[in-house]
Amino acid sequence: MSERHPIIAITGSSGAGTSTVTRTFANIFRREGVKAAIVEGDSFHRYNRQEMKRKAAEAEQAGNKHFSHFGADNNLFGELETLFRTYAQSGQGRARKYLHNDEEAAPYQQAPGTFTAWEDLPPDTDMLFYEGLHGALVTPEHNIAQHPDLLVGVVPVINLEWIQKLWRDQHQRGYSTEAVTDTILRRMPDYVNYIVPQFAHTHVNFQRVPMVDTSNPFIARDIPSADESMVVIRFASPKGIDFQYLLNMIHDSFMSRANTIVVPGGKMELAMQLIFTPFVWRMMERRKRALGVG
Repeated sequence: MSERHPIIAITGSSGAGTSTVTRTFANIFRREGVKAAIVEGDSFHRYNRQEMKRKAAEAEQAGNKHFSHFGADNNLFGELETLFRTYAQSGQGRARKYLHNDEEAAPYQQAPGTFTAWEDLPPDTDMLFYEGLHGALVTPEHNIAQHPDLLVGVVPVINLEWIQKLWRDQHQRGYSTEAVTDTILRRMPDYVNYIVPQFAHTHVNFQRVPMVDTSNPFIARDIPSADESMVVIRFASPKGIDFQYLLNMIHDSFMSRANTIVVPGGKMELAMQLIFTPFVWRMMERRKRALGVG
C-alpha cells in the first residue's frame, strides 16, 4: 500500500462482470480529474492465444485435463507482483497489452491474441488501476494482495457467472455450448484454488444474485437482466462506511448483516459511484499530503 502511489485492483473470474466496475471507475476518474495507469490482467498471461492452444493440446495428451488460464503455470504472477510493488514504491513500472480482437490489434499491426511489447507506464500518474483475474492473489510464492490500497471482488453466484460466460463466448466469440462447457470444467480446479481464495482478501465484494431460475445455466437463453437481480455488497471492514446514507440514496436497499448491504441489480452502478467516489477522494487527499501538494 502506498499513499504517494495508490493502487486499485478489481478481481474476478472470466465472465464475472468486472468490466462493469471498470466502467464505473473510468467515469469517476474522468469526473474527478484522476490520471490513472490502466493495466489489464490478461496482459500477464504467459502465452499468446496460439501458444495457449498448443500448450493445452500438449497438456491434454499428457493426461492433464485441468490446464487453464487461471493457474500458476500459465500466468506471470511474479511480473504482476513486481509491477504492483514497483508502482507503490515509485509510481513506475512496466506493462503490456493483450490484443483480444481485430479492432484492438489493428493499431499495432499485429494479429489478435498476441501481446504488445513491454513498455514503461505513462509518467506522472495519480494511481494504478488493475482489472483481471489475480489482483488479490496470495500463494506461498507470491502475495499480490498486499499491495493494492483498494481491492474489489466481482463474484456473481456461480450459475449466473456460467450463464454470462456462455452468452459472451457464444455470441461474441463464436464458441459452441460444448466448447464453453469444456472450458468451465477444465478450469474448475484452478478456479477453486486460485480465484475463489482471493475474495477473502478483497475489501469490497459485489455478488449479483438472480431473482429468476438459473438452475440449469447451460440451457439459459439469455442473461438475467439487472432488474431481475439483487446485488449483495460486503465490506471486509464496515468502519467508515455510511450505511444510512447508502440506504437513503438507493431505493429498496436493505442491510442483511452488519457489514453487508443488498441493492436492486439496476442500482449496482449507482451503488458503486456512491461507495467508490469517497474512496478515490481519500486516496487523492492522502497522495497530495504525502507529496506536499495543495
